[in-house]
Amino acid sequence: MTNVRVAVVGIEGAWSTDALADALERATGYRLVVDLADVTADLDSGAVYFRDVRLDQLDGIVVKKLDRAYSPDMYSRLEVLRYLQSRGVRVFSRPENIAGMLNRLSCTARLREHDIPMPPTVVTEDPGLARAAIEGFGRAVLKPLYSTKARGMEVVEADAPDLAAAIEAFGRAGNRCFYIQKMLPLGDRDHGIVFMGGRHVGSYSRVRADGQWNTTTNLGGHYECYEAPDEVVDLAARAQAPFGLDYTSVDVAEVEGRYVVFEVSAFGGFRGLRDGCGLDVATQYAEYVAHELRAGAQ
Repeated sequence: MTNVRVAVVGIEGAWSTDALADALERATGYRLVVDLADVTADLDSGAVYFRDVRLDQLDGIVVKKLDRAYSPDMYSRLEVLRYLQSRGVRVFSRPENIAGMLNRLSCTARLREHDIPMPPTVVTEDPGLARAAIEGFGRAVLKPLYSTKARGMEVVEADAPDLAAAIEAFGRAGNRCFYIQKMLPLGDRDHGIVFMGGRHVGSYSRVRADGQWNTTTNLGGHYECYEAPDEVVDLAARAQAPFGLDYTSVDVAEVEGRYVVFEVSAFGGFRGLRDGCGLDVATQYAEYVAHELRAGAQ
């Protein structure tokens, strides 16, 4: 197999989706971006269509984005990809591996099961117990189970006069489960440690904008290159290993002389290494996918 046909599941026009689709076109000569909202699976015949293209006749699919926003609806889309996988289409990363990471709680639980150091975290559906946890932490962050780039997160103070109202409002916003994480003294940056096929390919820092509590670029943060010490790379490698992803990044921060992990990304971005270090990791990933498919066909 010299030529392979690989589609990208993502958002047409989104920078990361297009960067990967363009890189795959250079590596394979084929380009297709698939919006799962326009996919139909005929479970009787086995045919899976994206408009007029038979996805079950492709060699591979790379998952960049399942939807514009994280939600439980992504699980049904993963089931379509898992069905395609059962029909012989290789999916990067495997849908069953991604499924364990879409929900913030499931990701955190897996990390703690493997003794990965993380900020103290409490999960409860009881508003009174949520308040007790916040009071125990002193300062905490309420985090939705489905979100990225700090969307929907709320910083809360134990002694705030409106604490009860803040907890109630967070619940009314659709957060039946209160995921409460202690606010740690993080300094002005945290780090993304990137892996491809389980191998470390680079690291970058997110630097917080003045006056913001979070380093995300949505709040004005920017990227810088980061020479991660072996201790950090080893910790991040242990954190990502249980998930078995083809491409991912691990969020790590230094807190009072020790390192903690915040999360492992289900998909992993390209901008951090590109903007911070000048690395075209989208091209590296496309070449990795093409190599894996060609090697598997021999």
